[in-house]
Amino acid sequence: MELDPRRLLMLHAVAQSGGMAAAARRLGVTPSAVSQALARLEKQAGLPLVDRDGPRAELTAAGRALAGRGARISEELAAAARDLAAHDGRIAGPVAIGVTLGVLTTMATRVIPLLAAEHPALAAGLREIEYPASLQELRQGRLDVVVVTADRDHAPTPPAGTADRVVMEDEYRLVVPESWSPAPTSIAELDGRPWISAPPDSARGHALARLLGDQRPAPAREHLAVTPTAVQAMLAAQLGAVVLPASSAAQMQRRTVTTIPVPGTFQTRVLYRTAPGGPPPAVGAVLAALRGAVHAAAEELAARGVLEREPIVKPRLGR
Repeated sequence: MELDPRRLLMLHAVAQSGGMAAAARRLGVTPSAVSQALARLEKQAGLPLVDRDGPRAELTAAGRALAGRGARISEELAAAARDLAAHDGRIAGPVAIGVTLGVLTTMATRVIPLLAAEHPALAAGLREIEYPASLQELRQGRLDVVVVTADRDHAPTPPAGTADRVVMEDEYRLVVPESWSPAPTSIAELDGRPWISAPPDSARGHALARLLGDQRPAPAREHLAVTPTAVQAMLAAQLGAVVLPASSAAQMQRRTVTTIPVPGTFQTRVLYRTAPGGPPPAVGAVLAALRGAVHAAAEELAARGVLEREPIVKPRLGR
């Protein structure tokens, strides 16, 4: 029996992506090409590898076993690429990076010039994309690296074939318009005041829910701000109180940062494609550049003197 390793790689992609259509998007081919390749592999193996009776194609036990072999082939190919990169120092090819808006404006745009200077043959593309869509794109192989913001107690779970690291951590602050004088010193004093809330599944949304708990004061009205730009516009217009990471709160205009403690930790996290031997060379290059970009952004904020305390930059990123 002679099995085509390229078809084993396709079977591995189906197992990792969760279906033929997702695997096709990941591989950049049509679903029919994946279906035909698996049909030929089944003929070679003499066993059914895909159960097509249900609402979606699922791998059989034999299919899962062979997909594991395909995973090892993928790992060996990635290791070969790392060996070549280690010998000539040249990292080439495309790499797709997905980032949220807040990360995009503060640090991710610095990554592209760093990569261009260090690895001119690497074609890095930057895409603005929000969570959870970014994790789906990562799982399906359309993104190689994803940078997201998250609440530490509600951090996203890395999809199969990926890993994650914390880039930076920050505290939360409760911020109110500067026209609110004197500034509130307890949650009870916010009863009847307007709020600038956040999507419930966002880092700010989780922090706000934890802060208010069961004693949620009744707002006079509630606004919703998704992006940092919207938060700044609403806060500048004196529309309501808002929970923000401390570094963001320090940069907002026309605001007062209260002394009311906000429990929890705000994080910037990176999720990326990897294998037992480590991430592909292109992904490793992005991680190293991202670490440099994070430090540059932190140093710039520190030099401006706007921070009450510096956020914690994690040292392991890119190593």
